[in-house]
Amino acid sequence: MATYQIPKLAKLPKTSKKQVLLVASGDLRLSANQNCWAAQKDMEAALTQAVAEAGYDLVRAHPYKEDEKHGFIGSQKEGMCVFAGIDPNAKLIVAEAVWQYSHHVLAGLLSHRGPILTVANWSGTWPGLVGMLNLNASLTKAGKAYSTLWSEDFTDKPFVKNLKKWLDKGSVRHSMSHVTPLRKIKVPGALRRLAEALAEQLRREKAIMGIFDEGCMGMYNAIIQDELLNPAGIYKERLSQSALYYETTQVSDAEAQAVRDWYDQHGVKFVTGSDEASDLTDAQILTQCKMYVAAMRIADDFGCDLIGIQYQQGLKDLLPASDLVEGTLNNVDRPPVRSRDGKRILYDGRPLVHFNEVDECAGVDGLMTYRIHEAMGQPVENTLHDVRWGDWDQSGTVPDFVWVLEISGSVPPAHLVDGWRGVTSERQPPMYFRRGGGTIKGISKPGEIVWSRIFVDAGKLRMDLGRAGVVELPLAETQRRWDATTPQWPIMHAVTYGVSRDQFMARHKANHIQVAYANSAKEADDAMLAKAALADAMGMHVSICGTRKGGKEW
Repeated sequence: MATYQIPKLAKLPKTSKKQVLLVASGDLRLSANQNCWAAQKDMEAALTQAVAEAGYDLVRAHPYKEDEKHGFIGSQKEGMCVFAGIDPNAKLIVAEAVWQYSHHVLAGLLSHRGPILTVANWSGTWPGLVGMLNLNASLTKAGKAYSTLWSEDFTDKPFVKNLKKWLDKGSVRHSMSHVTPLRKIKVPGALRRLAEALAEQLRREKAIMGIFDEGCMGMYNAIIQDELLNPAGIYKERLSQSALYYETTQVSDAEAQAVRDWYDQHGVKFVTGSDEASDLTDAQILTQCKMYVAAMRIADDFGCDLIGIQYQQGLKDLLPASDLVEGTLNNVDRPPVRSRDGKRILYDGRPLVHFNEVDECAGVDGLMTYRIHEAMGQPVENTLHDVRWGDWDQSGTVPDFVWVLEISGSVPPAHLVDGWRGVTSERQPPMYFRRGGGTIKGISKPGEIVWSRIFVDAGKLRMDLGRAGVVELPLAETQRRWDATTPQWPIMHAVTYGVSRDQFMARHKANHIQVAYANSAKEADDAMLAKAALADAMGMHVSICGTRKGGKEW
């Protein structure tokens, strides 16, 4: 008789009814985990106290690592090992005080049978809410049930009440009263016809998304299955960042200098120094100029309608950051780049739509925005931002809760006060980018915007849209917000119409949000409805969030 080596699995520990496990997903970069650990430790202490006051015991499911000087789960493999050794039926809290890589814990969460709660601190300096929104969206895409909460200090009444409810019942829900399905909203016939014509054009002629290495920073939610994209006429061209690196090395110094001269002539202020390790240097800028030329030529080679650069992992050890490249690509007015044979200006008179961090949901959104706005005579420049943080205006200039929207890459200068002349380029923080590289820093101009987000839920593409206004705040208040977040990055002060802070957090299925300006409130309303109708015609499930300006219902 044959014999087999049957694996012997260790018996899993069991938690008591009053015990709750805690896991903390971290960054992939050791420097980030070490720098951010103190904030995570403080958050966990406050959360432990809140759980104790509710009558439960919060137990860390993985230890502090003395050799690495932090207590985060730092890789997908480590996450798998942690979850392999815990009670799969336990109540589980994922506590996030910082940016995290969702795929570090996603495998374990998907097989976990007990109730899951994601919790974030409300802080701009330590963007746990950004990481939590990404994890929430990843769980939503995967079809995994979870609850979610957030708090500034974990003592406020709403948080305490909802935490107790989750601990006792295993779930907590938030009101979605601000969300209205598109089918309940009347879209004017002219806008509907425009949307249907654009959708048919896309299906017939098709479009190509250039993907420079799919997946970035563990953002499972940012990858759209081909089977969901292709019926709408959108196809991926899977490109390699190694090709982008090689092509960057092939651009001549003279071509790079011409791009740098264009920036200087258009008023960009580069904050430079001589120390490569800590300063933005002229050499770093010139390499970014080469990457800009290289990206356009590769996009042209493959006939791409839009491209996304992975941005951090991989290229960060070879090239300066791609921020300057991305924002430049998304602007109509930008340095001209000629084809390899010198006979054509590439993508002349229009942006080459770029989606930061290869967030394919943002890419599809950006392509839709470009085509809708071009057809309607609205500004075509658009970008994603991180939903970084928000606060009430401390200057008293506006009575509203004002969101801080920031992203280091892809923001077009057309969105900023004074355009290119309003751009200051500062070095990316060395903690993330040892090779440096300049950003496109500036303040977003006041105006009316459409915000939106595409996400995957229950195996279907969905889109949420809403209206917002960008407000002007005193420079001191802007600086306060910059100092509380990342002062090297461009900033947008946004007020969402008819959507409160907590309503937005409860519904939004991404760490990113797409924004585009319109020329007036009425034109922004029309552009939003046309975009919603386009999404519907492309087969998405569409919802409108909030109200028009002034609180008027749709």
